[in-house]
Amino acid sequence: MLRLEVMTKWPRERVVEALKGFFGKEGLGLEITAETSECLTFEGGGGFVTANVCSHDNHTRIDFQTQEWDYQVRKFSSSLP
Repeated sequence: MLRLEVMTKWPRERVVEALKGFFGKEGLGLEITAETSECLTFEGGGGFVTANVCSHDNHTRIDFQTQEWDYQVRKFSSSLP
């Protein structure tokens, strides 16, 4: 299991869309099993990715928790400005 905190200059809405595009059906093919205004959970392939997304001092903070998708979470995180 991996826990990772990432800060980006992107607004929260853009981060949420990027998460859906990367991890969701159009990307890695994971299913969104829970979605609120600040949290997304994707499941598939025997694991999960949960991303808590919130605005923080003109940035957006993403708190990831994942099992079996560590590499992909790190890849997504490294692509953020």
